[in-house]
Amino acid sequence: MAGPLGIVVNPASGKDIRRLVARASVFDNQEKRAIVRRAIVGALEGGAQDFRYMPDTHGLAADATGEFSDQGSFVAVESARTASTLDTTLAAAALREAGCAAVLTLGGDGTNRAFALGWRDAPLVPVSTGTNNVFPTMIEATVAGAAAGLVASGRLALHDVARQTKTVRVSIEGEADDLALIDVVLAADRFVGSRAIWGAERLREALLTRAEPSAVGMTSIGGLLEPLPETEDVSLHLRLGPGGDSVTAPIAPGLYEEIGVRSIERIPFGQPVELQGPGVLAFDGERERVLQPGQRATLRVARDGPWVIDVREALEQAACKGLYRGGGAAS
Repeated sequence: MAGPLGIVVNPASGKDIRRLVARASVFDNQEKRAIVRRAIVGALEGGAQDFRYMPDTHGLAADATGEFSDQGSFVAVESARTASTLDTTLAAAALREAGCAAVLTLGGDGTNRAFALGWRDAPLVPVSTGTNNVFPTMIEATVAGAAAGLVASGRLALHDVARQTKTVRVSIEGEADDLALIDVVLAADRFVGSRAIWGAERLREALLTRAEPSAVGMTSIGGLLEPLPETEDVSLHLRLGPGGDSVTAPIAPGLYEEIGVRSIERIPFGQPVELQGPGVLAFDGERERVLQPGQRATLRVARDGPWVIDVREALEQAACKGLYRGGGAAS
């Protein structure tokens, strides 16, 4: 079904403390504008004409869309402009209300988690511009935009080129529920602090939706011991700390640490995993919630998250259908 194409750009992604404690690279705002422009070129060629975007605090999306005003309709949705993740969550709800058939997100795991809080099963093409990314991928924006445009224009059906991802549903005693897309980690910290999680000695438990040996971050800890692909309908529960095996894993770009692993268990969908405070819960690589002493959080994994569009599959289907022959998909 055709609908507008959404665009969300996180100005803060790719700039956190891991540039100081590790060797992460920086995505500056000029490059993000260029990425959006290339994505729009691809989306227009894919047939998209109606666009909605989150008006970010740095004006990245507005600046990038301005040069294409004679080729399509570009409308900003309502935004709180708090310069926090709340902007992304509220924009996600607004894009859903606008009937977007596909959404391009530029950011990291945290950006996409914030988006899922506002629209859990959104149709996404997540483009990586952050740190430790597992959910979004490093892909050329031109073809990412083309895939999104093909779906938004209705030339390709979403369910033919996308797969629904897993989420971790988090219920916290006496507080609002939460979710993660890749991992939930309990760390022996007292405060949220700088948000980005690192420091192997403070890690206590982790629940992973996927465990990838070729990734960077918490998912690599499980991945280097017992790989778990995103396609498998289970999760992986790790109890961390001294007293068992250990693994040397890249927990941030350019930073390996030795982590003690006391146990590893595969957890079926729906089976609860209980974590108990004191400590801080980190979701998808960022500290988010404080657990008081004795306070419990119950985690359950299900396949009810965003529908991620496979860019390669979308363009292969477009080619097989001849959508770029004789003037292209936009004609």
